[in-house]
Amino acid sequence: MSTIFGTIFVLLTGYAFSRFRFYGKKNVMSVLFVLGMFPSFMSLFAVYILLLNMDLLNKHSALMLVYTAGAAMGYLVVKGYYDTIPKSLEEAARLDGASHWGVFFRIFLPLSRPMIVLLSVTSFAGAFNDYIFAQVVLRSTEKQTLAVGLFNMVSGNFATQFTIFAAGCVLVALPITAVFLIFQRYLVEGLTSGADKG
Repeated sequence: MSTIFGTIFVLLTGYAFSRFRFYGKKNVMSVLFVLGMFPSFMSLFAVYILLLNMDLLNKHSALMLVYTAGAAMGYLVVKGYYDTIPKSLEEAARLDGASHWGVFFRIFLPLSRPMIVLLSVTSFAGAFNDYIFAQVVLRSTEKQTLAVGLFNMVSGNFATQFTIFAAGCVLVALPITAVFLIFQRYLVEGLTSGADKG
């Protein structure tokens, strides 16, 4: 769920910064760029207090909310990609009566398939392997994610389950490896799509 919503959120954010003109646009982009340089776990205490006040601790929906909300920080690559799409396509659609939503869904989304695959795969891998936020938010054993459960196997002073831990790590790596192999062709295109303008 965080992969789906996070991908949509970052695509919409990149589209807004690429195609709309509004007051304070450059300032907002600068602030987001600076915030993106800091590691996400620096906001851990603030996020924990917010989730505590919203009564979302020990729920998977809290992790989905955090991952989705943080996805917009990757807007810069999407904006660079959308800047390369000719404005004549958008203007032609607007002349035919398309709204901004119509332009986005009928023109930009079909043209940004490599970008969608890149964002989906990276957000899936990030959420699938996350340990820090999952360890803090999910307290009960039955709700732990794979990364937290695997770490707890070997985190004690008298932990002896190293072979099970190694087997679990291999099994956890299989879904991500399969996703990367299936979408490898699109990933290469997506990584280079927003790199230059012109």
